[in-house]
Amino acid sequence: MHFARWLEEVPQPLPEITESTLLDYVRHQLDQEPKPAPQTVNHRLGALRCLYRFHYGQEIPAGQSHFQRAHTKRPSLGYGRPRRVVVPLSADEVAKFWHSFRTFRDLALVGLMLLDGLRSCEVLTLQFEDLQLAEAQMQVLGKGNKKRVLPVPPEIVEVVEKYLRLERPLTNSSFLFVSLKGRQRGRRMTPAGLRSLFSHHRLRSQIPHANAHRLRHTFGADMARAGIFLPALQHLMRHSQIHTTMLYVPLAPQDVWREYARAVQQRNPLGSILSNFGRASRRGVTLSKCTNGS
Repeated sequence: MHFARWLEEVPQPLPEITESTLLDYVRHQLDQEPKPAPQTVNHRLGALRCLYRFHYGQEIPAGQSHFQRAHTKRPSLGYGRPRRVVVPLSADEVAKFWHSFRTFRDLALVGLMLLDGLRSCEVLTLQFEDLQLAEAQMQVLGKGNKKRVLPVPPEIVEVVEKYLRLERPLTNSSFLFVSLKGRQRGRRMTPAGLRSLFSHHRLRSQIPHANAHRLRHTFGADMARAGIFLPALQHLMRHSQIHTTMLYVPLAPQDVWREYARAVQQRNPLGSILSNFGRASRRGVTLSKCTNGS
């Protein structure tokens, strides 16, 4: 729909669009305020390519190059990029990394990433007043200043309470996580401080690929494997597009067929109609056999 509205300003029949048309369309989007996110631009280009392929049975033609030098080749726009692969930590890796931490503050940080899927920036911007431990929930400020309310698992509630009661220094800082020692004691924990913390514990635990975003990937993959409703996972992780959430669902063919069979059995009224039809067909075959003396 976004492309169709733009195409009204630049009259051109759909069969005649080329890669050059898409490049003009991308430039148009980048001239807008506010600019769309790269993922949004890529999503629109992917939808257009699928639409063209569906209608005309071929890829969008290359068109005229916008570059004058013959040796310069423009790369494919957006859709041709390889699919991002989510690689979570294994259960053993999570256990080793978790057990390398000693303070309740650090355990709370890691726990919120592992069990709530928070980004590192979301953890660091948590305010003291965002916590509602009595209701086992918290308010998180995510990308684009969008807020969401998330549950806090009981084990993390306990760890956070111990951090607040035993470790958090007296401070005027409104941020939940602050430095525990040194000249920065009582001040907000910084991204550099978090990176340094993870770097130290990667060495200590011998898990070289453990980082803040890998913990978030681990949360998403574990939730998907547990069979969570995908729109619920999309809300928990604050994805703007459901196809981003789908990255956490690597389905094997047997998974697809199993889910298909389960869904068909639960469909109403079509499922019951088809099952009744199947029973009626079997009765018909039996009766015909009896009548034929079989």
